[in-house]
Amino acid sequence: MFNEQVKLHIIVFIWGFTAILGVLIDLDPFQLVFYRTLIAAISMAIFMKYKKWELKINYKDAAKLLLTGSLVAAHWILFFASAKISKVSVCLAGIATTALFTSILEPLLNKTSIKPYEVVLGLFVIFGLYIIFQFEFDHALGLALSLGAAFVGSLFSVLNGKFVKRISSPKITLYEMIGGSITAFVCLPFLSSTDTLLVIPSTLDIIYLLVLSVICTTIAYAVCVEIQKNLSAFQVNLTVNLEPIYGIILALIIFGDEETMTFGFYIGAGIILLSVLSYPFLKQNYLRRSSNRKNLQKEMLK
Repeated sequence: MFNEQVKLHIIVFIWGFTAILGVLIDLDPFQLVFYRTLIAAISMAIFMKYKKWELKINYKDAAKLLLTGSLVAAHWILFFASAKISKVSVCLAGIATTALFTSILEPLLNKTSIKPYEVVLGLFVIFGLYIIFQFEFDHALGLALSLGAAFVGSLFSVLNGKFVKRISSPKITLYEMIGGSITAFVCLPFLSSTDTLLVIPSTLDIIYLLVLSVICTTIAYAVCVEIQKNLSAFQVNLTVNLEPIYGIILALIIFGDEETMTFGFYIGAGIILLSVLSYPFLKQNYLRRSSNRKNLQKEMLK
């Protein structure tokens, strides 16, 4: 069990490099996402073939996953655009709000009630964002893009929550990566900042892309799925929520003064991250109390 927890922290630590790699790769967000999703799709297909997992899927589900892949592409395009035009720390502070958007979208799409603790945490997140905007207005566009990425990310996460009940996770990832690469490619002639349709990455960019696509996406995903067989959803969610913290620390180490923000930013980001980290605890406590209440009602009816 201890080894599984260490592996999970390593995976989340690796994910913390994602925004940093986006800044280091000398491609615009559309080119970057096209190459990332294409390489991730190819490496996932190779991995599934190696494992002798079925790749085929019915046309209806394939269409739904390919369309959801367009949301994945939009999420990453906004994510990398935020990191490139502002700072990694600003981008990750915005991405940390994904849990907030999920807590709102999930009840709406699944037609369930919004939990009281989610409303309270949402207010804290909004307060944290307000503080950041007060001190870092120069980075308002970058933060707005990262909030957009968080919203889109929460949307496809909720949709995947429905898909995973019927379709295996590897198939979901494979087809969504294909859909993401198609979407990014279609956008290239209209939205990419380059004159040529496809920019050939430099040798260093190819190395970064392979790390981003194979290590940070395919391998990290495969290991995370394996880990989830032995760890509870609570442990996994709590650890994954540490990704923005790892990313901000790594950005400070790698980029130094370029990533240094005002004290107000760290106060606002701290409030957001504390809200995100407390979410699994509050959710577990809420579910436990709800279960106890139902058991008590059953006892009273006997």
